[in-house]
Order: sequence, then structure tokens, then C-alpha cells
Amino acid sequence: MKKLCFVLLLMISGLIISGCQSDSSGEGNSSDGEVEFEFWAAPNPTQEAFWEDMAQQYMEEEDGVSIKVTPMPESPSSEAGIQSAIAAGNAPAISENISRGFAAQLAASSAIVPFDEFDGYDNLIQERQMEETMSSWTFADDQQFVLPVYSNPMLFAWRTDILAELGFEEAPRTYDEVLKAGEKLKAEYPEKFLWSRADLVKPTWHARWFDFFMLYNAASDGNNFVEDNKLVADNEAAVKTFKFFSQMAEGDMLLTREATDPFESGDSIMMDIGPWTFSYWDEKFPEMVEGETYELTMPPVPSEEGTENPKTFADTKGLSIYASATKEQQQAAFDFVNWVFSNPENDLKWFEKTNLPPARDDLATNDAFTDFLGENPELKKYADNIPNAVPPIASEKTAEVQELIGTEGLNPVVKGEKEAQQAWEDVRSAIDGVLK
Repeated sequence: MKKLCFVLLLMISGLIISGCQSDSSGEGNSSDGEVEFEFWAAPNPTQEAFWEDMAQQYMEEEDGVSIKVTPMPESPSSEAGIQSAIAAGNAPAISENISRGFAAQLAASSAIVPFDEFDGYDNLIQERQMEETMSSWTFADDQQFVLPVYSNPMLFAWRTDILAELGFEEAPRTYDEVLKAGEKLKAEYPEKFLWSRADLVKPTWHARWFDFFMLYNAASDGNNFVEDNKLVADNEAAVKTFKFFSQMAEGDMLLTREATDPFESGDSIMMDIGPWTFSYWDEKFPEMVEGETYELTMPPVPSEEGTENPKTFADTKGLSIYASATKEQQQAAFDFVNWVFSNPENDLKWFEKTNLPPARDDLATNDAFTDFLGENPELKKYADNIPNAVPPIASEKTAEVQELIGTEGLNPVVKGEKEAQQAWEDVRSAIDGVLK
């Protein structure tokens, strides 16, 4: 009996030692050497489905890797969910749905690692044909903390059927042309508006992406706004942008109260628009047909000089790799991403599933996308303008900066409470105080 107990004790001790050795070999490594890591997809069924499909294909081709794809928590926001996970030590190895501004915040706290430190990064950028797109994504010290997955160059839609009634053969391209169209519209239809956007009088920080930054980027030819935690905005372009909003407001051309489908109903004739709108129109407003009832354009610019190749805001998000993951998990996550984006057919699958344009310079010219864009011509202008789309500012103070653009500048300008020059001076002063 004593001998049996001694044998059992040796067996138990061996199991304990074996377990300890397994734990110390690195989190995410199974006993057979397989690297396991978690991928957080954006809380969107189509995006989650895409990444699940990619992970399954990759695991079938690549031995020794196990990828668990799950939707990221989104309460109260996906950003808050990520921050909570980092604080609790539960962050994934990699996640999507990261904006440039949020990436700057995570990088400042060393929560994410630079993509450019992985072997194969430069080759990935070349393979995916995204050198020009990436040029506006670089962070301080030329590091790259987020790899864009998609890029929506935000456009304006114009009710060209109503413009034709007013005697205009094409959509306006300059401030003067827009104001002339607005004046004619108000003269003929006093109850209609040029642009319906309730957010113009709200301080919501992320709303500035779809009003102020669309026009500022066009007016400044894509000039940076904040760089290395300093305000480097083009003063002249910013004042012209505020002045343009002021002129539209003074002409009663802006509808700033909430309204349901004002563009579709013809109550307004100008609308900031992303490609997610088209599936809604297909279901609810089949009469919205490009070339018949509406046209898509880049944002208007101050003068004819800037109409040839204007810039706009890029509604865009990407992938980040987390510092809390083991080196093995980080490398495995990068290798997976490299595999996905080295094949344009995978970008095509993404485009087909989500309607979100892949962040590729060659999206409009690569043969892999020709048929899809031919079947969905409304997406062609988005594809054409990916290189002309400027991502969000790279600052850990993005939310504070953009809220000040609203409270100190855009909101009072639209309400008629400040002149454009004074509004910009107040914005500059307030932002300088935040960035110190």
C-alpha cells in the first residue's frame, strides 16, 4: 500500500511539473507548439463573417496556428470596450475597427505595437498597392500603428434632377457655384434647403468628420491639422471653410433640425454620403438612380483652381496588434494579415460582403475589381478617390480637438453668433491649450 501511494505521488508531481512547464512556455501556445490568438472583428455581422472565413481558410493552409474570431464589445463603444479589455489584461492579439486618432491614443500608452517593425511589412504595402494611401497614415517617428482595412472617401450627393429644374446642367464644384444654386433654390422653393444636417449645431466630436473636415481637407489640399501633438492647420483654408458655412447659414440654406430622409424626399439637394447608403436606397428608395436623380462629387472648393483633384475626409478604420500579446502571437497575427492582404481576391470578397472600399490605391484600376465595380457603378467614384482621402488626425486628443472645432467654431458660426475669422482664432487658441 505504501508503495502504491508513493507511485501515485510521483505521478501527480509529474503532472504538476508538466503543467507548470506548459504555462511558462508562453500564453497562447498549446502543448503541441500551436500558436493560438484571438482576433476581434468589428461589431458588424458582415465584417465578422469575412474574418471568420479568412481565418478558417488560413488555418486549413497553415499548420500550427489557431485563430479565434469574435466580435469586439461595443458598450458603450468599441473604443471603450478595447480600453477596458486592455486595463483588465484581456485584450486580443489583434483587432480591427481602429481609427487613426484612437490608434494614436493607444500608441501613446504603448498598448499597441508598430506594424513597420515586422519583417515583411514593406512587401505587404507594395503587394496590396497602398503606398499612396499609407503616406497620410504615418505617425510620429515614421512609425505605423494601424493598417487600414477600408477607406471611404466621403463624397457629396446632389439632386441633379432638382438642379436641372433650376437651370443647372451639372453639380456645383466651387463655393460660388454652391451658393448660386442655393440662392436659386430658395427663390424657387423657399421651403427647401441646400443641405440638411442637424449635427452642424451639435458639439458631437465625430460629427466634424462629415462636415468641417470634408470641406477643410478640400480647401487645404489635404493639409495636416495636428502633427506631432501640435496644431499645424492651414489658417487660410480653415477661415474659408468657416466663411462658407456662414454664407450658407445666412442664406437660410441649412436645415439644422432633425429631419427624416430630407435628401431622398427632395427637401434638400446636397448630402454628405458614404457607400453604406446605397443598400438603404435599394430597399427604400429605388428611384434614387445615379445619373438620373443624383450625382456624386468630391467636396466643393473655394475656387476653380482646386477643382482638378480635390481632397476629402476618409472614413476609414484598420487593424492594430496589441502589446499585451506574446511575441509569438503578434507575429502570428501579422502573418495572418499579410496572407489576407497579399491576395486581391480577398479584398474583393471584403468589398462584396461589406460595400466598404478596400484601402488600395489601385482599387479603380485592378482587374480583380472591374466586374464588381461595373455591377455597382455608384461605388466607382469611391474607388477612384481613395488616394485623395485624408484619414482622421493622429492625436490622442482627437475627441477634445474636434469637440472644440464644434463648440468654438462651427456651431456658433452656423448659428450666426461668430464671424469666421473670430471663430477660427477661438478654435486655434482652445486647441493649443488642449495640446500643451
